[in-house]
Amino acid sequence: MLMFNLTVVILTKNEQDNIVEVINNVKKCADDILVVDSFSTDNTIRLAKANGARVVCRELDNDFSEQRNFALTQTQAKWILYVDADERLSDELINNIKSIVVTNEDKQCIIKRKSVAFGQEFNYGVLRADFVVRLFPRASVKWINKVHEQPLCSLPKKKLAGYIKHYTYNNWDQYFNKFNQYTSIWAQNAHERNKKSSIVAAFFHASADFFQMLVIQKGFLDGKLGFVLSLNHFFYVWVKYIKLRQLRAEQLNRKKKN
Repeated sequence: MLMFNLTVVILTKNEQDNIVEVINNVKKCADDILVVDSFSTDNTIRLAKANGARVVCRELDNDFSEQRNFALTQTQAKWILYVDADERLSDELINNIKSIVVTNEDKQCIIKRKSVAFGQEFNYGVLRADFVVRLFPRASVKWINKVHEQPLCSLPKKKLAGYIKHYTYNNWDQYFNKFNQYTSIWAQNAHERNKKSSIVAAFFHASADFFQMLVIQKGFLDGKLGFVLSLNHFFYVWVKYIKLRQLRAEQLNRKKKN
């Protein structure tokens, strides 16, 4: 396996509309681009290879952390950077990533992420700008949680100037496909950890999160879409707890039959 200074990891499944642009974007700071693909049925794999990326296929199996951890075994690079197919690095961030890799600072790096959805950039509420940790010395990190995965890394954190722009949703079909996928993965993961739920708990969590996004996080300042996304977040939280409740009920029914 070749040695590189920085490997950029991109997880994909049917990302033909994004893959060329994201590869060309991260080429500006990386000498190795690794696409971990979940057996795409479109042109993602062909386009990735044609544009200079290495491609390894592995079934996602509804576990994003394991996919990211698998990527760690596919490179010997000193540094690893995770970028989603629908994300783009700003020029300022690219320059700072280069600097970190050259100076080889033993730190994990925090990056600001701005979200764009339905043609609008968001500043508040559900899709407000946030900070993500994506750049690490490769041997220092491990990922946990099947969905909304988080890195485990004990190194000190450093905030990098610049930002990631995240082009989240182009249409409502895309939004609700992810809605359904993520709520199902969350419920299954919570069920495996023996977490329980009820109608009352589901309503309480959903209501609290709706208030948090619309009022505390000022989602209303993003206009009509800000309100709609805050309302949809109520249903997102509600549905994931209802799915958890259903899994628990199915488990109890199986025990009764046995």
